[in-house]
Amino acid sequence: MESAKTRWYKDAVVYQIYPRSFADSNGDGIGDLRGIIGKLDYLQKLGITAVWLSPCYKSPNADNGYDISDYRDIMDEFGTLDDWKEMIAGMHERGIRLIMDLVVNHTSDEHEWFKQSRSSVDNPYRDYYIWRKGRGKNGKRPPNNWTSRFGGTAWEYDETTKEWYLHLFNTKQPDLNWDNPKVRKEVADIVKYWLDLGVDGFRCDVITYISKNVLEGGKLPNGKFNPIQQGDEHFTHGPHIHEYLRELNVNVLEHYDSMTVGEAQGVTIEQGLLYTDESRRELDTIFQFEAMEADCWNQIPTTFRLPKLKKIFGRWQTGLFGKSWNSLFWENHDQPRALGRFTGDYGEYRKEAAKMLAVATHMQQGTPYVYQGEEIGMTNYPFKSLDEMDDVLVKTIRKMGLFKALPFHNTILLKVMQRRARDHARTPMQWSAGNNAGFTEGEKPWFVINPNYTTINVQEALADPDSIFYFYQKLIGLRKDPKIAPILKNGTYKEYYPKHKDIYVYERSFEGKRLLVVCNFKNKTVPFVVPNEIAYVGTEQVVSNYSDSRLGNVDLRPYEAFVYLLK
Repeated sequence: MESAKTRWYKDAVVYQIYPRSFADSNGDGIGDLRGIIGKLDYLQKLGITAVWLSPCYKSPNADNGYDISDYRDIMDEFGTLDDWKEMIAGMHERGIRLIMDLVVNHTSDEHEWFKQSRSSVDNPYRDYYIWRKGRGKNGKRPPNNWTSRFGGTAWEYDETTKEWYLHLFNTKQPDLNWDNPKVRKEVADIVKYWLDLGVDGFRCDVITYISKNVLEGGKLPNGKFNPIQQGDEHFTHGPHIHEYLRELNVNVLEHYDSMTVGEAQGVTIEQGLLYTDESRRELDTIFQFEAMEADCWNQIPTTFRLPKLKKIFGRWQTGLFGKSWNSLFWENHDQPRALGRFTGDYGEYRKEAAKMLAVATHMQQGTPYVYQGEEIGMTNYPFKSLDEMDDVLVKTIRKMGLFKALPFHNTILLKVMQRRARDHARTPMQWSAGNNAGFTEGEKPWFVINPNYTTINVQEALADPDSIFYFYQKLIGLRKDPKIAPILKNGTYKEYYPKHKDIYVYERSFEGKRLLVVCNFKNKTVPFVVPNEIAYVGTEQVVSNYSDSRLGNVDLRPYEAFVYLLK
């Protein structure tokens, strides 16, 4: 059968909404669907063409909605299914598509499947999850040495049946057994349910974990020793992963004009092509996080080095070219804010730095993703204590006392999390300088609000013609510009000065038309010389974050960025 896909995502710019922190409509301090409905005109004004909505399904919230107890209904705090239907209708009326989060590596332990599964060893739902007998005479030792992504063993002992279940994340997030065809049919039915309701695609949460390496006799092997995490080699890109993804695509997804983007931590270009080469009919795109490792190692902060980041960007731009499609992003709900992280201390140049970062990625080939608040230059929260943090990862580490053997362990953990905590991206959206940043009319928001909301907010941005918001609006508009869009979509990528520590320079070229992109990543003046290889008889400025930028041998000002069409 011919696929119904039009590959619309190649022309899209996606805006990610973390619903708990976006907009509260009823004063309970928690963002909700009606809050999103009230901001649809704002999204339309920005110019985005799709929304990725983080989980809004029913959930006990052990991991902020990524522990789902009912895949076909909406979390009470967020509203009702009717609210959701009104929201998607409003999006579609404004030309905005909706991408939902598909979280099917695991469910909540409060999902009816798991309640049944844990009730007895012969329950029909027992094999929906991964159960094993423990080691040792009394079976009280975990079946193997795999560790959870949140720390500690990936196994939880259940007294009812005296066996252990696998949870690669929180103990309340048991892993589904994708080797069971009934589970795969359940997932396909869930996907079809939402597609029939009008959903346009899915962001597939930790999708590379769904296939585990099961040995003869059902044994799950030990992982190689790793001081951070163990077992990855047995459940990342597992033995049946491509078979299962192709099955889901061929049976359901291809029958709709849908798109998928898979979360693929640690994926290489070669592996990425296995997932996304269009001829393989699996996923459409992936999120690779190699660029997010430019300032850390295994989540441990290191010094940011621009040449390392540029090398990663270039490798993916050329590695997928003509075969697959990139996803472009700086921020999401699992990453700290980009300002400061990739720019150093920006001081008085916050707006210039934010605009420069946007230019650096939006001019590459791929689908840009904008995380809520990024378009107004929101920044990391100034956490002074671990007690202020809500992230389940931080809470788990503290509960387990992983750093207690180190002197000043709480100080070390705080310093790490001040740079790496996911909480930075989860503070409420800053809509105005009013009470609670305009996020809620209630007395108290669910989480801390960055104190800089009085100067960094949507109201201020919309009133300033030179704001970060309007700069993003212009960048997003280039995807529809008949002169520029074909180059962005189809152009080759060539980098200049790859080893330069301060500037990022690259060219996009298509059918004789070329764009030159120049970005200064430093809060200082940096000399720039037009590369000898570049010849042109005329230029046209496409975008710049300074009003008087010019292409030539110039001293780039702090965070200066510009794009020129070469003639």
